[in-house]
Amino acid sequence: MNWMLLPYRRYAEFTGRSRRREYWMFVLLFVLVFAVLNAVFGTNEVVRTPNGFGYGSRLVGGGGTLGGLFALVTFIPALAVSVRRLHDQDRSGWLLLLMLLPFFGGFALFVLMCLEGTRGPNQYGPDPKDPLSVDVFR
Repeated sequence: MNWMLLPYRRYAEFTGRSRRREYWMFVLLFVLVFAVLNAVFGTNEVVRTPNGFGYGSRLVGGGGTLGGLFALVTFIPALAVSVRRLHDQDRSGWLLLLMLLPFFGGFALFVLMCLEGTRGPNQYGPDPKDPLSVDVFR
């Protein structure tokens, strides 16, 4: 649980590095919150479209408001942990702009977030996996 909440403690900190575990546990928290919201407030729909039938799911009632507030509160930490994750690989945070490219961008970022970080210190800070690093997680 500590790894899931760490990006909230480092709320708008765009400097430094973040391990894969910190990033992916934060993503897991995001998915779990929306899965619970969908289980409690979700509705599934089958609608007729010009090309046949379409299936969709949406949050109704207070679920949409809760989901929107959670997404709004989570936006800055998600951006910051993503930038720090790229920093861990000695890459610029500006690579997040790849997400603007249809199809390729999201896949490329997914692959980058899965790669291991550089060993030892790099231009963005000390290695977060190094137990001898001082003050990595504050």
